[in-house]
Amino acid sequence: MQTKYFRLTIIATALFAFIGCVKKSDAPTAADNFLNYQINEIPVTNDYVVGAMYYTFGTFNVNVPDTPTLGRYNMPAGVVPPDVMTGHIDQASSAGIDYFLFSIRSFSRDYNNFKSDSSVVRSFLKANTANKMKMALAYNWQSGTYGLSTTTPLENDKVKLEQFFQDILKLVPYMQDANYIKVNNKTLLYIYNAQVLYSNDNASIYATLRQRLSDAGIQIYIVGQQDRWTPPARYPFRFQKCVDAIVHQSFSTNISDWDRFYLLPQMTNENWKYSVQYWQDNNWGVTYVPCVSPGWNQKITQPTGLQPLYGRNDTCRLYKQLCNVAKMNADQSTRLILLDSWNDWASASQLESSKSYGDLYLRTTKSEFKK
Repeated sequence: MQTKYFRLTIIATALFAFIGCVKKSDAPTAADNFLNYQINEIPVTNDYVVGAMYYTFGTFNVNVPDTPTLGRYNMPAGVVPPDVMTGHIDQASSAGIDYFLFSIRSFSRDYNNFKSDSSVVRSFLKANTANKMKMALAYNWQSGTYGLSTTTPLENDKVKLEQFFQDILKLVPYMQDANYIKVNNKTLLYIYNAQVLYSNDNASIYATLRQRLSDAGIQIYIVGQQDRWTPPARYPFRFQKCVDAIVHQSFSTNISDWDRFYLLPQMTNENWKYSVQYWQDNNWGVTYVPCVSPGWNQKITQPTGLQPLYGRNDTCRLYKQLCNVAKMNADQSTRLILLDSWNDWASASQLESSKSYGDLYLRTTKSEFKK
C-alpha cells in the first residue's frame, strides 16, 4: 500500500513539475486570432462619393417599431408624396449623400413593377428642383422573370436577349438627365444580381450592351452586384471582362451566423481585402465598391426569425466601424461607397432620420465620408 502511495506521489509531483514548466505563452489564446484587431478611424482627406439605395414599397409596414421624422408614408403605385421626397432630398444632402440609387425592374417582362419603379424616379426628379442631389439607376435583373438558368442561357433565346438590351436602353432618357451621376466621366449603372445573369458568354453580352448604349450617346460605367459572403473567384465568368466594378450585397443584412455578428467589421474587412487583392492579382480590371448598412432587424418581417439582429442601441459604434472598413477598401480613384439603405424601414436598415434616434446616422455618415 505504501509503495502504491509512493508511486502516486512521484507521478503527481512529476505532473505538477511538467505543468509548471509550460509557459502560458506557448498555448494559443484569443489574442492570437487573426481577427483580433481594432478598426481604426480613417481620416477623410478627400470626399468619398456616397450613394444610398432608395427602396420602393406600397404601404409602410405596420410592424416597424420606429417612425420617420417625416411621419409614416406610403408610395401608392410608386408615387412618393412630394413633401416626403423633398424631405428625403434635404436630409440626404445634409448627410453628404451624393446620389440616390433607384432600382428598376424589367420593362419587357415585368411591366407593372417597371411602372411603379419609374414613378419613384419621377417623384425624385420632380422634387429635386434645387439640384441638391444626383441619381443613379440599378437594373434589377431577375433570372426567374426571364425564365433562365445555367442550362438555359440568355443568348439561346434571341427574343429574350433583345428584351434585355431594350430594358436598359429604356433607361437612356433618365441617364441623359443633368442630375444623373457620372464616374470618370461615364454614366453609372448598377446591375443587381449580376451573378445570376446566366450566359455562356457574358463578356460578349456586356460588350454588345456597351456598344448599344454608346450608339445612344451613353458611355457606361457598370457596377455588377455579387451576393453577400461569397468568395471572389466564384463568378469569374459573370464579371471578368464584363463590368467596371463589383459590389457585394450588404454583409450587414441577413447575418446568418453568430460569429459573423460578433466580428462583423473584421470579417467584412477580411473578405473585402482578400477579394480586392484576388481581382488585382488575376488582372480582372475591376475596382471595388464597399456597401454597408446602419442596422438590420429580421423580426419586423419574420417575427420568429432566429438570426442575429444588428440593432441601434450602440450610438452608431458598429456603423462607424463599418464605415471605416468601407474606407479601408474603397477604390482610391473612384472613391465610391454604397449605403444600404436610405429607407428600407421593413429591414431596419434605413439612414433616414427617425423619432427615436433623430439625425444621428445622417450626421455620422457625413463625418465619416466627407471632409
